[in-house]
Amino acid sequence: MSILDIVIVALLIYEFLVLIKGTRAFQMLVGVGVLIIAFYLARFGELRTLNWLISTSLPYAIFALIVVFQAEIRQALAKVGRKLTFARAGGRASGSSYEDIVLAANLFAQNQTGALVVIERDIGLRTYIESGVPLEARLSYDLLATLFRPSAPLHDGAVIIQKDRVAAAACFLPLSMNPVLSTQLGTRHRAGIGITEETDAVAVIVSEETGSVSLAVSGQIERDITVEYLRERLSELLQAYVPAATLPTPIVSASELEAANGAARPHPAHPEGER
Repeated sequence: MSILDIVIVALLIYEFLVLIKGTRAFQMLVGVGVLIIAFYLARFGELRTLNWLISTSLPYAIFALIVVFQAEIRQALAKVGRKLTFARAGGRASGSSYEDIVLAANLFAQNQTGALVVIERDIGLRTYIESGVPLEARLSYDLLATLFRPSAPLHDGAVIIQKDRVAAAACFLPLSMNPVLSTQLGTRHRAGIGITEETDAVAVIVSEETGSVSLAVSGQIERDITVEYLRERLSELLQAYVPAATLPTPIVSASELEAANGAARPHPAHPEGER
């Protein structure tokens, strides 16, 4: 039984270290380790004042650790609960619904329209849905294009998708505090990563500055991906076949079209006298 006990404790410590790796919690854990070492040094070195100070503050430190590591504790409990849930894909939408997200991402990338779409999976997003404007509308390409139109009142914030419906728009999401993330990532990208750190949701992000498409899952982000790759990853992550559809042709002005035709038209040969 002692071996089993050691194995279980080792697994718990391993999972905890994997969970906090690359986060600010890991740096705080180093600080806690320094305090523990100082405690034992004060105890065995008979440093009475330091020993009294640490002994007095230690009970309060336990509550402080719960507050500091609340995000990691919540994520760990959600992870355990997700593993115990067997009905994973019970109420998910068909793949055709997610094709609307792919088409909308392609439109936003062409027009450099900032967008953040969060797709709920097994962990509910009710807390974040209630922070926005409830819609409960059927998911469609036209609806997403309308919501993220720059002049629309709900274009700021995130749109949250539940099954084949748009649950809410203009939602507030937690920002990722991961110090490893690039400083080039703005608020929209950090919010997309933050919601995937807290839950198992999938976030599709389109940059307003560059029009690049990114995908965030489990606190990790894949940047500058193509629409075809986005479709492939959504099929994999949502366990639903997303059929390929004809992407909308970008809208260009008459002057741009004339310039393009002029560039493609072959130039006439120069008269011999002009050479």
